[in-house]
Amino acid sequence: MKFDVIAKTRNLQGTSASRRLRGAGLVPGIVYGEGRPAIAIEMDHKELLLGLRHEAFHSSVLTLKVDGKAEPVLLRDVQVHPVRTQVLHVDFQRVDPTHKIHMKVPLHFINADTCPGVKLGHGIASHALTEVEVLCLPGDLPEFIVVDMGQLTVGDSIHLSQMTVPAGIEFAALHSGADPVVASVVAPKGGAVDEAAPAA
Repeated sequence: MKFDVIAKTRNLQGTSASRRLRGAGLVPGIVYGEGRPAIAIEMDHKELLLGLRHEAFHSSVLTLKVDGKAEPVLLRDVQVHPVRTQVLHVDFQRVDPTHKIHMKVPLHFINADTCPGVKLGHGIASHALTEVEVLCLPGDLPEFIVVDMGQLTVGDSIHLSQMTVPAGIEFAALHSGADPVVASVVAPKGGAVDEAAPAA
């Protein structure tokens, strides 16, 4: 999925200026990176909020159009009001299509309800991670990564190193020697019921 973010240069800065922008239905932000000066920007709150409601918006290369000039960016930070549904500030980072980036990507779990450990062993599917940091070129960045739990039995786990990923994608954790559990099937509390045991 492709996302365009329309913005324009923000000339007035500071707390009071940002407050006035928010009152006018705009969101202050900044774009930085790639050895160029940071630029203060502003964008429409409603349009930005629509984008933020998409999971892929947070893990995709976005097209930021500032005063009509487009460049690829990543969403790096979002500040929201603790009570109201209001975006207070956003940070974008410029990306170079020829340089690898670090980015957190959501995990989508499939076949958890039909795997042997849950369907036959009455185990409980457990998701140890909900997202994972990847290293890849911007053009290879996936919107999400699928974790197939279809073969797990009670007590089985899937580690990061056992996952199948698209070409060009590396897991950052594996570079540091870590290999965390991503998902598992655990026995129900009290253990499995032994139907063959005689009644007391």
